Amino acid sequence: MNDRKTARMLRGALISGLLVLSAQHAWGANKAVAPAADAGPLPAGVVARVNGTPITQQQVDQTIAAAKVAATPAVREAVKNQLIAQELFRQAAERGRYDTRPNVRAAMEQAKTMAMTQDYLRDAVKPAPVSDADVRAKYDLIIGTLGEVEYKPSAIVVKDADTAQKVLDQIKKGTDFAQLAKQYSQGPSAAQGGALNWVSFKLPLEAGKTQNWPLPLATALTQLPEGAASAAPVQVDDAFWILRVDAKRPTQIPPYDQIKDVLRKQLEQVEVQKATTQVVVDLMKNARIQQ
Repeated sequence: MNDRKTARMLRGALISGLLVLSAQHAWGANKAVAPAADAGPLPAGVVARVNGTPITQQQVDQTIAAAKVAATPAVREAVKNQLIAQELFRQAAERGRYDTRPNVRAAMEQAKTMAMTQDYLRDAVKPAPVSDADVRAKYDLIIGTLGEVEYKPSAIVVKDADTAQKVLDQIKKGTDFAQLAKQYSQGPSAAQGGALNWVSFKLPLEAGKTQNWPLPLATALTQLPEGAASAAPVQVDDAFWILRVDAKRPTQIPPYDQIKDVLRKQLEQVEVQKATTQVVVDLMKNARIQQ
């Protein structure tokens, strides 16, 4: 993305390009009639003043960092103009006492509540650290649940037996599985024709060691030859699954160094969830909650 396109993008994040340019023009035109307090040189770290209110270099830097764009001179100028326009809008709204409007007060209260809550959670939630040994143990655990073969499955998931049988009948007639998945499936991969990720199971299958697949589904999948679909739907809770094995291959085990960062993030998320749950439990002990 070149500087001009980036500048237009940043200006458009607040107002249209014309409004920003108009604000910039008005700012330049009004320098001669600005209050005396604004007539002198700008203090260090201040890039502009709007009716006495400073726009700081820190504000410009933070806006650019949040936008994740290169801090080129054109981008800095565009961001400065954006912040000037934003400050003009804020001052105009304040003069019009928009802060007294019920919807604005409600939004301010909501923002205050959100900010307080986030700060509180940052202080209160103390997740346990995840060590290198923890990451390695997680890797070894996953590897220990993999079998010699992995499967590339597709699935059609429907909510009743009649629809499942209708789909099976069409599969037997040669109708494309992916087309049927897009038409009938209520599963998470319906838009992709029912295609699921590669999966491997250590045999014989054991409950709790099937990569988060329900045991009946894992059992049905491992019994299908490559290219074959289920002869009968597999019911799991209130859903009926029709599986197909698109491909099989020897299990591809990723090297530890390749996935250790992903595993660490997963473990850290688990620790955050645990610590957050503990904070809730502790607060509930001394709370009166009526439902």
